[in-house]
Amino acid sequence: MTAKEIIDIYISFFEKRGHKRIPNSPLVPENDPTTLFTSSGMQPLVPYLLGQAHPQGTKLVNVQNCFRAVDIDEVGDNRHTTFFRMLGNWSLGDYFKKEEIPWLWELLTKELGLPKEKLYITVFKGNNEIPFDTTAEELWKEIFEKEGIEPKIFHDPTNWWSRSGMPDKMPAGEPGGPDTEVYYRFDDVEHNSDCKGDDPTACECGKFLEIANSVFMQYLKQDDGSFKELPKLNVDFGGGLERLLAAVEDKSDIFQTSLFENRIRAIEAETGKKYKGNEVAFRIIADHLAGAVFLMQNGVSPSNKEQGYVLRRLIRRAMDYIYSLDGCTTEKIIEAAIEDYKETDPELLEKLEKIQGVITAEELVYSSTLGNGKILIEKELNKLGKKGEKEIPADIAFKAISTYGLGPLQLKSLGYTFNDQELADKIKEHQDISRAGATKKFAGGLADHSEQTVRGHTATHLMHQAIRDMLGTQVHQSGSNITSERVRFDFNFDRNLTNEEVKELEETVNEKIKAKMPVYFEFMPLEKAKEIGAIGLFDEKYSDKVKIYLIGDKNPEKTYSKEFCGGPHVNFTDEVKSFKIIKQENIGNGLRRLYAKVG
Repeated sequence: MTAKEIIDIYISFFEKRGHKRIPNSPLVPENDPTTLFTSSGMQPLVPYLLGQAHPQGTKLVNVQNCFRAVDIDEVGDNRHTTFFRMLGNWSLGDYFKKEEIPWLWELLTKELGLPKEKLYITVFKGNNEIPFDTTAEELWKEIFEKEGIEPKIFHDPTNWWSRSGMPDKMPAGEPGGPDTEVYYRFDDVEHNSDCKGDDPTACECGKFLEIANSVFMQYLKQDDGSFKELPKLNVDFGGGLERLLAAVEDKSDIFQTSLFENRIRAIEAETGKKYKGNEVAFRIIADHLAGAVFLMQNGVSPSNKEQGYVLRRLIRRAMDYIYSLDGCTTEKIIEAAIEDYKETDPELLEKLEKIQGVITAEELVYSSTLGNGKILIEKELNKLGKKGEKEIPADIAFKAISTYGLGPLQLKSLGYTFNDQELADKIKEHQDISRAGATKKFAGGLADHSEQTVRGHTATHLMHQAIRDMLGTQVHQSGSNITSERVRFDFNFDRNLTNEEVKELEETVNEKIKAKMPVYFEFMPLEKAKEIGAIGLFDEKYSDKVKIYLIGDKNPEKTYSKEFCGGPHVNFTDEVKSFKIIKQENIGNGLRRLYAKVG
């Protein structure tokens, strides 16, 4: 069974049960700089899981391309990747645990043919705030009893999902709920000394692989710290395609599955080395170059900022390991990666030449960067009176890495030595700081759904239309970041606004606020939305039915603003209260950024 066949089986299974297939969202979220990448199938659906109506109904299914930058340093083991496919199905106040759990079992055992005795279950153990999930456990017990096999159900206190983490970390007003996970057992892997029997929650040896996770969004945190059940209960299922394929093929190493076959062979041909004995290097190369391919497919170019920085890091880290194996180019590996995905992403073939050209250019830049890194190191050594020495302090090594994007392997290739542990500690410290910052960039829309943030969201619509009226319809929003403290709005324009233009923009927006204009939304066919002139990015994929927000009038011909958006917004513009621009910036590539305060 191929990856494409698993996708087809999964989609068909849930379509037969009344689910509507929704499109794969862009890997780089459109108009959402609160997050660099789409990292889960749930992420684009957060507004609907929080209560908004979805134009496709209450039962949804899709396959979402995902990228997790935080997993870059995890790649190298038998199961982690940065780029992956997530199979997802959702119930938005429709079905719940008694439907989802039996369906999941049927999908895994009957449709995908996984051996029943190799499936292990975890459920939420409960804590001081939330009770043990007895419903999920009883449903699983019934299934195992009907199958005539011994239940393999384990209790895990971490089986919980919310945007903020565990229940004690959640702010008032935030929803969350327990989840149940399914693990697959590989019999060719032996437990290590740290494992505690056949308990997947106490095993890190690779014998167990999590292949499915159903989140039951069930609770809402109250002002006093307690929890009550939500009026509408939701289901959010996620199953990694790569991991499901590993289970179907019974291969404990996902990089040995058919999905990675061409890449592994290409790396062997390029380097003259075998996969066995060089697993870590092969895995990093295979994953990183595939991730680079899909980021470029989504319009990302190598740079020193945000998505571009991640892309550059992927390419350079892959090159580090290609060099370490005595290889020198990515050309054939890129071709093989596209070959691996040709069944599911045939459009990649059309972009092969362009993608190879970008990566080749980046390889040349990296060669130059190596020279610059060497110059920096020599300058730093001179300052210390250690000219010509090859053993360098860890802080100098880290400076070269953080400044030029080099890797430890590349520093060693230049002939330098350093304390590996000290450098690793410095890198980890930097990563921890970066990740702490990344957590503030919540995946899936607004930073929060407070009244102040919602006011700011509505203000961006007013600002967007006012800017277009003032500067021309060729100007459009390229991003926004909205918190309770301020609004950040990015747009395409070739210069900063003059003081007079800033004043005019403020006056226009405040005028619309004072006008107490009503705010409506309407679900309509995509083609109709285009016909009425709603602002959107039509080179991206939308559902056949979309949500349009109108400010001013229900009649699209009379309204002030009409824009593709998931919400939420105020009911009347006067709820925004006030609007003041506090700063503007040139962020490069013909883009400008405005900061404003509302309320």
